[in-house]
Amino acid sequence: MNEHDPEAASRPSSTPARRSDRLHLLAVNPTDSVTEGFLPAAARLGLAVTLLTDQPEAHERAYARVRAAGTTPLPELAVEHCDVRDFREVISRVAATGRRPRAVFTNSDHLQAQAALAAEYFALPGKDWRAALRTKNKAELRRALAAAGADTVWSTELGTGQDPSDLAGLDAPYPCVVKPREGVASEDVVLVADAAELVERCRAIRTRRPGAALVVEEFLDGELRTLETLGDGRTLHVLGGFRTELSPPPHFIEERLSLLPAPQPEPHTGQVLAQLRALGVGFGICHTEYVVQGDRARLIEVNYRAIGDQCDLVLADLLGVPLFEHVLRTHLGEPLPDDLGARTDGRARLEYVVADRPGRLVSAPAATVSERAGVRLDYRPLRDIGEEHPLHRTNRDFLGVLRATGTDQGLIDAAVAEFLAAHRWEIAS
Repeated sequence: MNEHDPEAASRPSSTPARRSDRLHLLAVNPTDSVTEGFLPAAARLGLAVTLLTDQPEAHERAYARVRAAGTTPLPELAVEHCDVRDFREVISRVAATGRRPRAVFTNSDHLQAQAALAAEYFALPGKDWRAALRTKNKAELRRALAAAGADTVWSTELGTGQDPSDLAGLDAPYPCVVKPREGVASEDVVLVADAAELVERCRAIRTRRPGAALVVEEFLDGELRTLETLGDGRTLHVLGGFRTELSPPPHFIEERLSLLPAPQPEPHTGQVLAQLRALGVGFGICHTEYVVQGDRARLIEVNYRAIGDQCDLVLADLLGVPLFEHVLRTHLGEPLPDDLGARTDGRARLEYVVADRPGRLVSAPAATVSERAGVRLDYRPLRDIGEEHPLHRTNRDFLGVLRATGTDQGLIDAAVAEFLAAHRWEIAS
């Protein structure tokens, strides 16, 4: 499915990549999306990459492991330290090379506005920095949707200079949700029952995030889904979507995702696309979470990057298209085809094994790949035996991820159940 937006800003055209072309990629911590998706795609496109990050040692270790394994192609790669959260530092570092970059790109939640501003500074294709800020800032997202008449969700903001006690008399629709205004991965997102718990939870979050701005908003109950889109400023493709199952309240940890069969369900998909247009979203890849309430789609959040936790890798495989190359090509100024030629018969389930207590992991299965009865199972540990961790109540509690793919959802679900029953994960307190 795609949409054409005649009012979208035109994007510069480009020529195919040359070996001397350099992509500047902004990152915080290493992620599977970059290591297994975007860097190999850059290599296939003939791009050299300068990776700017505030965690260069972590990236060097990650890519050393990849090179040692010899299974994933990496491009010509330079990892350099930069305060990537400051767009002025990013622009200065890129400008100091004396050469105009071919593209500036990031897949980080934290760095979309910075990358967009840098791309605009160098007159390169990129996202509108206003849309990047609008989607990252959850309070501004709610204000923008309400102002556009796209959707109205009750919400209020606790600013950086405000004390949580200011919320004691709040006339909120309890139960409601409190979350960091610029948070990610459901970290410190919690359901609260009344005003006393709201103040208590906000104080607890502030001990972990001193001075952080928080958002309090209406609890949107219903089936949680995602919509994955890819656009070039002219054409917006719907790549697919997932049905998401969460841990029981008061926390919101993703435990499993199942691919929704194509085409994506209406009228919800059309409503989500309309809300994305209202936010100015339509360039590059985007991961949107929404709740189904009858015939209404209510946005939870918009992540202006690829879906993570290996879902993007699975999606690219099932669609049978060079997804990561398509994403990079949009940032190189190349138009997307009107038809991606994606397969629609694939089915998938991603099951996350989640720690239920703090402590040291003493037993867990090793990485394994198997295929039987048309179902491929790919289990990947996300925590090493012997590692000790607190309980975060986010995806940092994942012990491993099981990726199950095929064309029959019933067979996939049965294979997942069999795998989970046959293995044990033990944590010593």
